[in-house]
Amino acid sequence: MIFTTSLQPLTDKPSAKNRQFVRPLFTSRQVAALLLICDIAILLASLSTHRALQASAFIFLLSPLTWLFVITFVSGLYLADAYRLDFLRVSGVRASIRTLISNSMTTGLWVIVIYIFNALSPSSAYTNNVWPTAIVIFSIWTIVSRLVTANYLKAQTALNRWLLLGFDHSQNSLLQDFSSLKLTNHVVNLLANWQTVPAEHTQEVGNLSDLGAWLTHPCSHILVSHELKLNEQQLTYLKQARLQGIPIYRVPDLYENYFNKIPADTLQDTWFTFSVGFNLLSNRINLWVKRFGDIILAISVLCIVSPVMLITAIAIKLDSPGSVFYSQSRTGQNMKPFRVYKFRSMYQDAEKRGVQWASERDPRITRVGNVIRLVRIDELPQLWNVLRGDMSMIGPRPERPEFDKKLAKEIPHYTVRYMLKPGITGWAQVLYPYGASVNDAYEKLAYDLYYIKNHSFWLDLAIVFKTLRVVLLGKGR
Repeated sequence: MIFTTSLQPLTDKPSAKNRQFVRPLFTSRQVAALLLICDIAILLASLSTHRALQASAFIFLLSPLTWLFVITFVSGLYLADAYRLDFLRVSGVRASIRTLISNSMTTGLWVIVIYIFNALSPSSAYTNNVWPTAIVIFSIWTIVSRLVTANYLKAQTALNRWLLLGFDHSQNSLLQDFSSLKLTNHVVNLLANWQTVPAEHTQEVGNLSDLGAWLTHPCSHILVSHELKLNEQQLTYLKQARLQGIPIYRVPDLYENYFNKIPADTLQDTWFTFSVGFNLLSNRINLWVKRFGDIILAISVLCIVSPVMLITAIAIKLDSPGSVFYSQSRTGQNMKPFRVYKFRSMYQDAEKRGVQWASERDPRITRVGNVIRLVRIDELPQLWNVLRGDMSMIGPRPERPEFDKKLAKEIPHYTVRYMLKPGITGWAQVLYPYGASVNDAYEKLAYDLYYIKNHSFWLDLAIVFKTLRVVLLGKGR
């Protein structure tokens, strides 16, 4: 990046023509939602164009087989990161190739589905020749749409100009996180102390006392350090910028909007007091709905995976001596301990030397244990904890009380994660690998705080899909 220390802020005002290019037409979430809607529409449209369906297209589009086709291909794209805009923005052609590979693999799966369907329903004359046409049309669409989206995102990135206020050497890790987002090609950092200059992640450096002059340039976003103290005049400048439609973020807002987490060390007690969200515990109806959903989902999953649980129990018994299950004390809602149940994945005497973090390639883990941890099968007995009411299907991961005492002393706001019932899966579990240190616990808390603040049905649904992805791709541990 270009780095200068003697740059003087320009005072000429930009033209109206320049100002109109600094704000994107769509937000990132809107672009992702638009891609999903268009994918579904193209799939349905490509199916209905076939001659065999023209007389009964409406009836066919309502059939379960049609929607299974749509769900299968959309799920394949999700697994290929075709809806992750940060990946599309930096990958370009590579993203389109991944969608093509995804469609090819999904097609192979669909051939098996159609074979089974034809065997069960031979009277369906059109099923053999309808799907290939739709798959070809959809594959062309996915390649073209991802290339267009990647070019759009790169064009928006080139137009973005971020104004950073008050980020010095002490916040270098935060600047690294910001740089990793690749949101812009133009960053200006205005420092409260002109002598303190971070030498990386910034293209231009100015003085915070010249904020008014810098705001005469078009900028798309403003990021304010959570440690910065602004005077009345500077606050007035920022108010005027906000009224002109320029988004202004504090550091927790940046992490919440772009990283889907909220680091605890960027928060103050006033943030909890005045921040919006945290509505789940205050709404008893939502709690009842969540509990009802937990029971229904736990029973449904038990019915589906009971054969897998039986095979797992046999494999554990044959692999190493000891019981199939084990129970352990964990911290529950409001810091109350409970007994959690899991499939045994370690040797029987794994903790003869006392409680310790699990680690990568942990010698205490059995051969079967490595497999069931990889696809999260070891967690399935916790469905009993859900039915008992100790846990929820979705929530923060329950930790051992011995670790919680240490973590609560070292990590600010750590106990907030136990406002909710702990979950079998959760936002931290699907976005962050299994943790085995204080630093890992700090990162997981950032995701837990995001979940607690932003809980909704749609967020729970997203966690369910991401959990399926972890299981199918074997990304657990």
